[in-house]
Amino acid sequence: MRVLFAGASGAVGTPLTRQLIAAGHQVVGISRSRTNAERLRKAGAEAVVADVLDRENLLAAVRGVRADTVVHELTALGTTKMREALQGTNSLRTTGTANLLAAARAVGAHRFLTQSIVLGYGYRDHGPHVITEDDPFAEPASGQLGTAVAAIRSTEEQVFSADEIEGIALRYGFFYGQDSMTRMLVNLVRKRRLPVPSSGGFANFIYLEDAAVATVAALEKGRAGQAYNIVDDEPVRWGDYLDTLAAELGARRPWRVPSWLLRAIPYVHAMMTTSMRVSNAKAKRELGWAPAVSTYREGIPLVAKAIR
Repeated sequence: MRVLFAGASGAVGTPLTRQLIAAGHQVVGISRSRTNAERLRKAGAEAVVADVLDRENLLAAVRGVRADTVVHELTALGTTKMREALQGTNSLRTTGTANLLAAARAVGAHRFLTQSIVLGYGYRDHGPHVITEDDPFAEPASGQLGTAVAAIRSTEEQVFSADEIEGIALRYGFFYGQDSMTRMLVNLVRKRRLPVPSSGGFANFIYLEDAAVATVAALEKGRAGQAYNIVDDEPVRWGDYLDTLAAELGARRPWRVPSWLLRAIPYVHAMMTTSMRVSNAKAKRELGWAPAVSTYREGIPLVAKAIR
């Protein structure tokens, strides 16, 4: 297929571009940066320079482009301060999705994959229940986290309801691998500047290369109108995850603190006190995919080795 790819030079976009090309697909990457556009061309992709939040600019940039599928992997995470990054990501999931759907129609695409996240199920303790795609997303709520969940819902609802478009949502776990967010986490752990709550919840991770493999599988085999949880095989408490990372880095174990002490950093508090166990069974069954890095125990040594 010819794939119009927004976010092709990002955290998951970089390995995904490589794997799409290896699988025989043609990639047309969208980038705001001419430098990143040139990197995409060197990687074997075509590239256009456009801002997906500017509809007219985007539509002008893709004029004359033909594609079968649009892939939306854009976020603003890792590019600026957390509050601005979240706001920017919300805009990319709301306005950005709407503009990319317009671009999909302009280029003749019939399929649209969008990046979602398991946090759409809600920032709370979900208890021992194993979450599947049949579980509802959280209802809209006020505040910063409510706005974030509303934006996650928006990107999914837009692609599922778009006329003559086969919409698919990929509900990823937390990415880790060779990306800026992981490097930031490594830096905080080395300096012992990331405390964890003594009773933190379970989180769901996915190694970046595995996320890319799953996305190629969804492009080729995913069913229209469906969401897929893209997580590894074992939820893990934040404390265990960060302890393992510290040990691999030769750093001291992160501090344990009461969860209320983290309220001064609202997003970190919400993330580390949210607890969910998410199933990847549907993705395995329908996409024929399974994570090669099945748990954090195999993934964190790969991260540490690359850093060393």
